[in-house]
Amino acid sequence: MGHEQNQGAALLQMLPLLWLLPHSWAVPEAPTPMWRDDLQNHTFLHTVYCQDGSPGVGLSEAYDEDQLFFFNFSQNTRVPRLPEFADWAQEQGDAPAILFDKEFCESMIQQIGPQVDGKIPVSRGFPIAEVFTLKPLEFGKPNTLVCFVSNLFPPMLTVNWQHHSVPVEGFGPTFVSAVDGLSFQAFSYLNFTPEPSDIFSCIVTHEIDRYTAIAYWVPRNALPSDLLENVLCGVAFGLGVLGIIVGIVLIIYFRKPCSGD
Repeated sequence: MGHEQNQGAALLQMLPLLWLLPHSWAVPEAPTPMWRDDLQNHTFLHTVYCQDGSPGVGLSEAYDEDQLFFFNFSQNTRVPRLPEFADWAQEQGDAPAILFDKEFCESMIQQIGPQVDGKIPVSRGFPIAEVFTLKPLEFGKPNTLVCFVSNLFPPMLTVNWQHHSVPVEGFGPTFVSAVDGLSFQAFSYLNFTPEPSDIFSCIVTHEIDRYTAIAYWVPRNALPSDLLENVLCGVAFGLGVLGIIVGIVLIIYFRKPCSGD
């Protein structure tokens, strides 16, 4: 009975917040379209989350689980994950609604969090990291390493890069986005110019339990560089010229009349 009374008291604490719900941002329901057989459904996710950790609040927008933007609450601006999305990030007409969602989420954490602390099981996801290049690998040409983190919950993490076990500075922000199934994924980007001897590592630390996942990257399946192509072309040209000279010498030698004894 005491446990049920505690649950009831926790629910009563939530009631003062319910008046906010009609004011929260919602997309108007669109009319039901007449789908044709050759059309496919797509999903746009606009996810606001807050937590007792770092980052304390976040917003991600994804299209078919491909993140487009995250929201920088310190500057109240959208930040595109890739440069190709920069033009779309200029629209800031919904900034007041986003800030309202942020305040509502933080109020829920402050007022309801203490009431349910220790009473609701806390889920954990051990992050999985993998590293790959953004463009096909060519030695000597600028490229970008991508550290992709999946199975992330809650979204509290730090990402660091190392080159030959030496910490690397100057990498960009970590982009966190929600996916189906109440899970998160993250991306970290590092610009570099690949060399054959490179060894990079992406170190992901899950802050809530200090679990660490490490993914390594070493060059493989590189495309021929311009230098190698030029060297091969030069060698082939040299062999061709040498073949022509040898052929002319042999022709002259065999056309030379034999001297009689």
